[in-house]
Amino acid sequence: MAKISYVTEEGLKKLQHELEQLTGVERPKISQQIAEARDKGDLSENAEYDAAKEAQGLLELRISKLQETIMNSRIIDESKLDSSSVQILSKVKIKNTKNNAVMEYTIVAESEADLKSGKISIDTPIAKGLMGKKVGDTVEIKVPVGVIPFQIIDISR
Repeated sequence: MAKISYVTEEGLKKLQHELEQLTGVERPKISQQIAEARDKGDLSENAEYDAAKEAQGLLELRISKLQETIMNSRIIDESKLDSSSVQILSKVKIKNTKNNAVMEYTIVAESEADLKSGKISIDTPIAKGLMGKKVGDTVEIKVPVGVIPFQIIDISR
């Protein structure tokens, strides 16, 4: 059974745009590269042909995964989300109680995660540990460097 992915409308549009780019621009480019490499003669010793075929395989895999993600995506109605506890699309401010470092993350679907902009996947250990918690709660979350206690300072949308 396919995994349902909950995304924002903006996130779904981004996925659809990437799919259009891959199928409308990248796929024809690789087909052209394969045709040019094929025209150069003996395919058994043609590194360009082998590289183009491998790139085509990787591209088709990416296209297939994107199509599956889009097909199994459900748009989240942000107006129906409860902001009293941590859920998907919550902007959470947490404090590491060991070193008092304060961090702020927005919990998003895996396809929308972008650590540079503070968006973490709902599938990460931190997001999983925060789900359902409320302001003031302290949770211990196992991360690669050990178990870290975090206190939830604020939750918003």
